[in-house]
Amino acid sequence: MTQDESAATNEPHEDDALERKIRDQPSIAPGAWVTRIVVALVLLAVAYVGFRISAAFFPRWWAHRVGDQVGDSLTKGTLWGLFYGFVFTFVPLLLLFQIRRRFFNWTWRIVVVVVALLLAAPNWLTLSVVAGNSKAAHAGERIFDVEAPGFRAGTLSGVIAGAVLALIITGTSMQMRHRKKEVKRLRGERDELKRAQADQARDDESS
Repeated sequence: MTQDESAATNEPHEDDALERKIRDQPSIAPGAWVTRIVVALVLLAVAYVGFRISAAFFPRWWAHRVGDQVGDSLTKGTLWGLFYGFVFTFVPLLLLFQIRRRFFNWTWRIVVVVVALLLAAPNWLTLSVVAGNSKAAHAGERIFDVEAPGFRAGTLSGVIAGAVLALIITGTSMQMRHRKKEVKRLRGERDELKRAQADQARDDESS
């Protein structure tokens, strides 16, 4: 074999070895966990900025909207507070309790939770005024004091009533469903026992 033929024969083997070395080198691309951490940090930053902007705007805006509805009336303030507190606690909780349904996968359960939180938005806005420590929250409290008397107390009463009623309805529904399953099970055992007795009676007759 000539020298040129030997070089031509060894060259592919050298190329294969070089390719294997390249493949064996550790990947410099970011791993899946690194990507997730970066995405999570970005989402947290966006959420924080959104929270700061919301805290500076929504408490004052919501207080003005409520003040326009109430119109300095204690009766209207209490009634509107009861309405918002009850409806926007009762409905979201009933929806939230549906995540216990087995036919919901985790994606739909997350969707249900998000929708329930959004439905409770009026109560979250009232809470941002009452429990907030921003300038907009303090301004909202002053607006409530002057333009919407009774609204905060009415909202609290409505929230409690809505939560209690939602818990009672959900608990009663779960208890009734459990009883239906128990009745169905007992009926199945009764039918099985009747079939066994009928089979035993036929065996006795044939013998």
